[in-house]
Amino acid sequence: MSHLLSVYKGYFRTSLAVQFQYRAAMFIWLLGAIMEPLVYLVVWRTVALQQGGSVGGYDVGGFAAYYLTMMLVNHFTFSWIMWEYDYRIRSGEFSSLLLKPVHPIHSDMADNWAYKLFTLTLYVPVAIGLAWLFRPTWNVEGWALLVLPVALILAFLTRFFLDWSLAMSAFWTTRVQAINQAYFVAMLFFSGRLAPLTLFPPWFQRIADFLPFRWVMAFPVELALGRLTPGQALIGFGVQLGWMAAGLLLLNLVYRAGIRRYAAFGG
Repeated sequence: MSHLLSVYKGYFRTSLAVQFQYRAAMFIWLLGAIMEPLVYLVVWRTVALQQGGSVGGYDVGGFAAYYLTMMLVNHFTFSWIMWEYDYRIRSGEFSSLLLKPVHPIHSDMADNWAYKLFTLTLYVPVAIGLAWLFRPTWNVEGWALLVLPVALILAFLTRFFLDWSLAMSAFWTTRVQAINQAYFVAMLFFSGRLAPLTLFPPWFQRIADFLPFRWVMAFPVELALGRLTPGQALIGFGVQLGWMAAGLLLLNLVYRAGIRRYAAFGG
């Protein structure tokens, strides 16, 4: 464990230095991550005003709280690794990762954390400014705030394991953009990122209950907004643990099968 911690420290320092070298790119990506929930917020806020003040259990302040929280939860849990591995494998860059004495996932996780730490210094003041502009109303429960960090950690690990497993599909096909896009669309709808799940028909919500997307995004958001009972939160943690274990198992199976057929091309 001490050896792994020292590895993470080294990876983290290197990744953080790289992030500082690409400040302009970081700003552009950050702008895109902020604009998406902001557009949804403006749209649903307008709909709520036209419908007499509320839609699907959310009023104007509720929509503001939902999308600002969703923005922060998405920042904490998202990864981009599935967009990179087709190039790594196609170009042969992945070979150098296999020569290292630790699993390649550790460098990717450290890189993810470094980016989030670097951009958090911009996310927080933006979130404060948007909160001042849109006046969100949070009904925060004390017990929910205490367990929220656990929900966020489980959500991050689940999403990262699933995203990394998806990235490993590049072992079988070096053009994974269509797979990534299908995954992104499913995440957009079933995670509550596009709109709160209560706005969708009951049959759609039932499907979302059986998919991982709700539990990595909508569940932490609903927990932070005080929209869950302790019993519902307990069920949610159980589902998160189940999906995290499934993601870890899938990751190991796909990775082991993939490296057995890996053939490097390029430098």
